Amino acid sequence: MANKRLTVIAAIMAAGSSSRFGSTKQIAEVSGAPLVRRAVTAARQVCGKEVLTVIGHDLEKVLAALGDDSGFVVVNDNYEQGLGSSIARATRACPDNVDAILVLLADQPLVTAGHLQALVDNWSGNDDEIMATAYSEISGPPVLFPRDTFQSLQLLTGDEGARSLLTDERFRLRTVSFEPAAIDIDTPADLVALS
Repeated sequence: MANKRLTVIAAIMAAGSSSRFGSTKQIAEVSGAPLVRRAVTAARQVCGKEVLTVIGHDLEKVLAALGDDSGFVVVNDNYEQGLGSSIARATRACPDNVDAILVLLADQPLVTAGHLQALVDNWSGNDDEIMATAYSEISGPPVLFPRDTFQSLQLLTGDEGARSLLTDERFRLRTVSFEPAAIDIDTPADLVALS
């Protein structure tokens, strides 16, 4: 793998209905920028044009929040089935030349381009190696999934996302610590606490 330049596509999950937030949290602003645009900006610094955003709920407003630099957008018509369906939709949209998908959530506002780069840089390029983020004594998103996981990712449903793959014995899990990833926006109070 050392002689081959690996292609990693970033996929931002921004399709959910934000039921606990009470309105469309993807468009809520942190430091003057909508959450979804912050995620895309960080992803573009690492993956360039290889970025896609999955939208669903309130898609017109989320698309508007993305602005002119929205890049590749896919719609998950089944977003009410949960995060797993959005990850499945993103993976099905990946071009054939992609070696890995870097899944990140629009509601983790403190995730930086530097951390995303660390996940990519620490990945060996092996098809059986998953790179996850370690925080609050768990492993979770952002997560880099190699091509060998794509078939399983495409079958995901429900709200657990891809957590089952992190403990799947077919894959080796490695992590990069980044405690700020523990901060996610689920309620208006979470947003206020950031300001």
